[in-house]
Amino acid sequence: MRKRKMSAGRSVAAVCALLLTAAAAGCGSGGDDGKGGHAPEKLGKGEGEVNIIAWAGYAEDGSNDPKVDWVHPFEKKTGCKVNTKTAGTSDEMVSLMKTGQYDTVSASGDATLRLIASGDAAPVNTALVPHYKDIFPALKQQPFNSRDGRMYGIPHGRGANLLMYRTDKVTPAPDSWRAVFDDAARYEGHVTAYDSPIYIADAALYLMRAKPSLGIENPYALDQKQLDAAVALLKKQHKAVGEYWSDYQKEITAFKGGDSVIGTTWQVIANLTKDEKAPVKAVLPKEGATGWSDTWMVSSKADHPNCAYRWLDWIVSPKVNAQVAEYFGEAPANRKACAETSDPDHCAIYHADDEKYFKRVHFWTTPIKQCLDGRKDTDCTDYAQWTRAWTEVKG
Repeated sequence: MRKRKMSAGRSVAAVCALLLTAAAAGCGSGGDDGKGGHAPEKLGKGEGEVNIIAWAGYAEDGSNDPKVDWVHPFEKKTGCKVNTKTAGTSDEMVSLMKTGQYDTVSASGDATLRLIASGDAAPVNTALVPHYKDIFPALKQQPFNSRDGRMYGIPHGRGANLLMYRTDKVTPAPDSWRAVFDDAARYEGHVTAYDSPIYIADAALYLMRAKPSLGIENPYALDQKQLDAAVALLKKQHKAVGEYWSDYQKEITAFKGGDSVIGTTWQVIANLTKDEKAPVKAVLPKEGATGWSDTWMVSSKADHPNCAYRWLDWIVSPKVNAQVAEYFGEAPANRKACAETSDPDHCAIYHADDEKYFKRVHFWTTPIKQCLDGRKDTDCTDYAQWTRAWTEVKG
């Protein structure tokens, strides 16, 4: 992963000038520690409840499946009642956090820097999260969850955005993203792609090797010329796309029915699609892939910080982190979780401790004006520009 350091004295206001995103528009003039100025030095008595924003499957209370419940045991142990708001997109999470009504959020890398820059997320005192010590080292101090050597959350889990295809429709077996970009016309009307501005990074990743003259070194650090090239490639692909997806159930249905035969996916989608007896296979292409590493962040305006910290430690404890990882379909963040999974092969399937595998994965990171690849002689395009470009791609 790429690392970018900022000067220790840089304020949120200065970061806002770099981001130029919708989220950054809400930045205040306070220090970059958010409300209160600093992470807590110690925890007090629980406030009796905690308000959570989570991806579906991250805060299960038995209502979807009576056998899947790690919320009620937490409530019983801590006395903190969990109030969960399920969000469907990173943009929704950012908007909800700005209301100040929530204490913690399971943010992906395309949201974390926006939350840090806007002052809506506070730095985390990892000493107050005992299970943090067991988190895989490669997930700590990354560009998408830290700033100036301080963690702004606790890593939850990770996964890669894979290439999935129907083995009865796509031959020969693809090993490159070329199949959905330069060769997409071969499957016109049956290509699928993730519906988000962050998908621009997938095109940029392909261009890193397909067109090295562009000089792309980081798929989240694109100057205007590089962004234009990625957008042109996506517009070309658009002619072959039958459906963009954000709801993974829709992708499963599309592959099962044959409406989609090739496109980007997650390992859990591939597994579930196979369970539906669809002839599919998912691969990590030779160019590598983009991916996601989710982080539990604490609101700088949290009304229930003590319960929030207790939740952070609970959700990454070995047994619970294993439960979440298996239910959602991801690699757990806690290395000890692999001994707690009901399927002894889970961590092998999701490459939990395979750092060689994850070195080929470029985790989602919010694009900002200050180039994440270290360039000083040019401005890079930010998330707001990517959002406008994505709208243009989809017509």
